[in-house]
Amino acid sequence: MVITLSSAGAALADTPVQSPLVGHWVLQVGKLTMMPPEARPKRVDLEFAEAADGRWNSRVQIVDQADHGLHSESTLSLDGTPGMSSGTYWVDVVAATMPAPGVLVMQFAWHGQPSSTRIYTVGEDGKTLTETEAFFRKDGAPAMRIAYFSRAS
Repeated sequence: MVITLSSAGAALADTPVQSPLVGHWVLQVGKLTMMPPEARPKRVDLEFAEAADGRWNSRVQIVDQADHGLHSESTLSLDGTPGMSSGTYWVDVVAATMPAPGVLVMQFAWHGQPSSTRIYTVGEDGKTLTETEAFFRKDGAPAMRIAYFSRAS
């Protein structure tokens, strides 16, 4: 039975499967309960897409309470190799891997310093996305934050 499952797994590995992460996601701002309302962004949009040569494209647009915008974009291989990110958000180097079609793990750095690790997981309904962010506070203590996104229609 194990041999049968291994053979099936090998066959599936050769078949390209579109990740359920592909698409446009909008932050559920009201669920950012760990942040006071005045510190929350007004809007955050994430877009994930498959790029050429098996690479992965990520775009983020953030609008703060004063209507100032930040954005970032990267196109990376999904083997953990660091790549450049462009834009105005505080990230310039990113590494990513996708251990399962509905799970994306990204490591962010800014000016040579690690900034956060984010794990994106698509819900079973395919309409919700959870972002779990691990980072270090200014005092050096580890911290985590969870954000919820909905698939844009």
